[in-house]
Amino acid sequence: MPANAAPADAHEWVSFEDPEEHRTWVFDVTFLASPWTCIFGRGCQGVLTGPAPELVQGCCSYGAHFTDAEDIARVEAAAATLTDEHWQYRRQGLTRGIWKTEKSGDQVTRMVDGACVFLNRPGWKSGPGCALHQAALARGERPLDLKPNVCWQLPLRREDHEDGDGHVTSTVRQWDRAHWGEGGNEFHWWCTESPDAFISKVPVYIEMRDEIVELTSLPAYELLADYMRTKARTLLPHPVVRSRP
Repeated sequence: MPANAAPADAHEWVSFEDPEEHRTWVFDVTFLASPWTCIFGRGCQGVLTGPAPELVQGCCSYGAHFTDAEDIARVEAAAATLTDEHWQYRRQGLTRGIWKTEKSGDQVTRMVDGACVFLNRPGWKSGPGCALHQAALARGERPLDLKPNVCWQLPLRREDHEDGDGHVTSTVRQWDRAHWGEGGNEFHWWCTESPDAFISKVPVYIEMRDEIVELTSLPAYELLADYMRTKARTLLPHPVVRSRP
């Protein structure tokens, strides 16, 4: 392989010391500089065992895993503000509760008719999609303030590692199929692997600014954004983009 050639799956990373905490931030700049965008309802094939774009379920075919009690409480409060206009399964959600505990002990959003209780289906008056997301946009709010943490973070992932001396290394990267565990191998399709999803006119770090700030901090994001603007022309393209004809 030529000395200047990158492996097919290579990503570039950058790290910064947090200006306010005893923490090092590590960012997957290859993904954050890429033109990935959510294509829910625009060709997304979903995460079932076969292509199912006609169902318009995206990654909502399974219950969303809550991260903690605070996550549950926030989403419960948000659900209580939804009306029949924005939530197809409001009656089921309010009657039975929006979440359940699985045998594994995980707490997840309840399923109704084969998908998340918050997922409005094709034909619903406000259109297919997350009821929390749709209601937030209609009210001029941020969807991330209403949705479960895992839902607004995708396809970003933060991993924290403490070194034993109080220093934390926090990595922000793309969410790969493997991060779903064994179940991810059953997905027919996953968006960070597909050229269909790399079609935005703006890079991820701009399009998902609010999400990255929530995952990190405003000072950390500003350091990242300054770096990305400076290096934009020399960053390695994402593997999916590099593989295009």
